[in-house]
Amino acid sequence: MNDIQLVGKIGSMALIRKDDDDIDYNIFSHIGHELKPGMIWISSGATEIGRLDYIKRNGFELEGDMEEIKADYATQGQQILMENYRRFIHPNYSVRQLLVEHTHFNDELKRKHILNFLKRSPSQNAIPIVNYNDPVSFEENRRMELSHFSKKGEKIVECIDNDETAAIIAELVNAPLLIILTSVEGILKDPNDKDTLIEEIMADDEESLLRRIDETIAYCNGSSRQGAGGAAAKLKYIKDVAAKGTMVIIGHAKYGINKLINGEARCTRIGLK
Repeated sequence: MNDIQLVGKIGSMALIRKDDDDIDYNIFSHIGHELKPGMIWISSGATEIGRLDYIKRNGFELEGDMEEIKADYATQGQQILMENYRRFIHPNYSVRQLLVEHTHFNDELKRKHILNFLKRSPSQNAIPIVNYNDPVSFEENRRMELSHFSKKGEKIVECIDNDETAAIIAELVNAPLLIILTSVEGILKDPNDKDTLIEEIMADDEESLLRRIDETIAYCNGSSRQGAGGAAAKLKYIKDVAAKGTMVIIGHAKYGINKLINGEARCTRIGLK
């Protein structure tokens, strides 16, 4: 029996109030109160939250090498990110941080180690909060390591986007459900028109589902409209896990987890019928 109920992911911009460049504590509160053991949560936001916190304390942004700046911001934001999850998650539940890199999923032993950790968490009343380990990862080294893995001829996990991380983890633990929370209501034909929401990308079999997803990706990639690329990337990352039977829901973070699961909010559902 699989004790993992779902894997969820939230994007950086969904955790920020754009109007005043600050953390959206309402989103943290809403999500935190819904998280429980049996859920695995992938959270972006450390770098952006760290950047905003640095500006707030110093009155200016860092300058210099972008890789170093990203690492510095991520290090500063990581503890703020976890502090806010701990603040709003039920006090009876343990909260465990898991920082991952591409090497962890491209190496069989490391991948197995992560799987065992995630599978132990529900019985230990714990909720894993996962994020990419930006502070210790830099582009040149990442490319060298990925090149090494590519020579083996195996499927490579780049893990540079937390959408990919969420999809890989959902596939790893064989999760029945993958929820991706964003700052929009799902996959839109026109990013500037919420009435163009694609509510379902469903099919009766794996081949048909992959074809439907590819058709939607091609539409997004062929569009010159701003914002279409983000939708295409999400669809690309979730293809394999959706074809293997995981239901994928992409929706607005303001609705939280339960409303999206229960069909009480607009979203995009992707999977096998």
